[in-house]
Amino acid sequence: MEINDLVQPSAPALDPAALAALTAHVRGPVLLPGDDGYDAERSGFQLARRHRPAVIVGARCAEDVVAAVGFARAQGLPVAVQATGHGLSAATEGGLLISTRRMAGVRVDAASGTARVEAGVVWGQVVEAAAPHGLAPLNGSSPSVGVISYTLGGGVGVLARTYGFAADQVRSVDLVTADARLRHITADTDPELFRVLLGGGHGLGVVTAMEFGLVPVARLFGGQLVFGGEQIDEAPAAYLRWTETVPDELTSSLALIAYPDLPQLPGSLRGRYLAQIRIAYTGSAAEGERLVAPLRAVGPRVSDDLREMPYAESHTIHRDPTDPHAYDGDNALLSGLDAAALRRVAALTGPAAPDMCVVQLNHLGGAMATGGAAAGTVGHREARYALRVLSPLAGAAEDGFGSDGAALAAVRALHAEALAAVAPWRLGRSVNFLFGRHGDRPDAEEVARSVHDAGAHRRLAGLKARHDPANLFRFHPAAAPAAAAVPA
Repeated sequence: MEINDLVQPSAPALDPAALAALTAHVRGPVLLPGDDGYDAERSGFQLARRHRPAVIVGARCAEDVVAAVGFARAQGLPVAVQATGHGLSAATEGGLLISTRRMAGVRVDAASGTARVEAGVVWGQVVEAAAPHGLAPLNGSSPSVGVISYTLGGGVGVLARTYGFAADQVRSVDLVTADARLRHITADTDPELFRVLLGGGHGLGVVTAMEFGLVPVARLFGGQLVFGGEQIDEAPAAYLRWTETVPDELTSSLALIAYPDLPQLPGSLRGRYLAQIRIAYTGSAAEGERLVAPLRAVGPRVSDDLREMPYAESHTIHRDPTDPHAYDGDNALLSGLDAAALRRVAALTGPAAPDMCVVQLNHLGGAMATGGAAAGTVGHREARYALRVLSPLAGAAEDGFGSDGAALAAVRALHAEALAAVAPWRLGRSVNFLFGRHGDRPDAEEVARSVHDAGAHRRLAGLKARHDPANLFRFHPAAAPAAAAVPA
């Protein structure tokens, strides 16, 4: 049978003695529905869905995680994990939620060029800790995204074309497996599990800490070129042509956003359809200016803030939203793309679209195509672009399992139509950019299989069957491989 065929059972009654023993043993809080702090603990950045667990353990250390997993196993409870809740896809009902946000330790070893982080650390903390040493992590565009889940999914960041996926820099992973054991996993101690964790690690255990390499980057030439008006059609085509010419030291993306006419938005955005080209170049500012000249030649910009900046300001390149909100999204990894297909995507998702869409095209390739000596299971490394489509959803879920069903269905239909325009180049999906509860889709198993090639999918299934045969961990249904050994 398939993992996605498994239905979460209704939670059994918790054993009061076992619950009391758990509460006495762990350092962090243990919360039940109705307790003060329960709602805040189960909520994250993604407001379209929230966990609705029978019990929450607010872990402060790895030993708390071990105790929580042991309790869940004994009680027959499925386990979910949340640090920041940015990519929440699998909201657990009646299970045990391990909240790792209190595990916030960061240690940088400048001599070895590495960082060790605990499970609740976000990228902004690592950037801040590494910057005084002239070092940088392979972080994402938002400083508030959790390090662990991002890296387990591969991690396409600000420096990706120059240094590869974040997963390529990992040196070790501390993992609590379904038998409630804490294991230190490296390429030497358990090469198969180590490799699969990096790019396919959701659902194999709870990562309590990770060590990874930093890179010698202290500054960037970067920022945004923003086009609108008469340039809105030409700018995306020019960007596509331009990506064929740039060196690996330049990582970039294009965003197409039709901003609503809302009073809370700045006047420069309100009611406008804009093409934002985001630039991060590790070379000199002078060479950066030369490289972006063809883009500036498109015509007048709404704004142009390209500049030399300390790496600690790299989050200003994308300017991701900072306030929690509800959203759903899908993506396609592409072997190529032409301007006509990109125009079709823009026509479907632009100002005339029935729902607001944020479209982002990431230029891939470079170091992402090769990986390191112990390259993980990041899927479809040969992809040249990642096309992402995301839509905000009205309101926040009260029940933890999604916004209005008709509205969600309409958004997903729109995303599917937009992504159909690039079908000739489609290789699969990136697990990092699956925003939403994809495990409840009619094509959920196809979504799962699209993340990895067939060989990697089989390896994931084998390790899932070996390390978690009872399917204790249900972090991300869209990433879960088929596993014939999982019992019904």
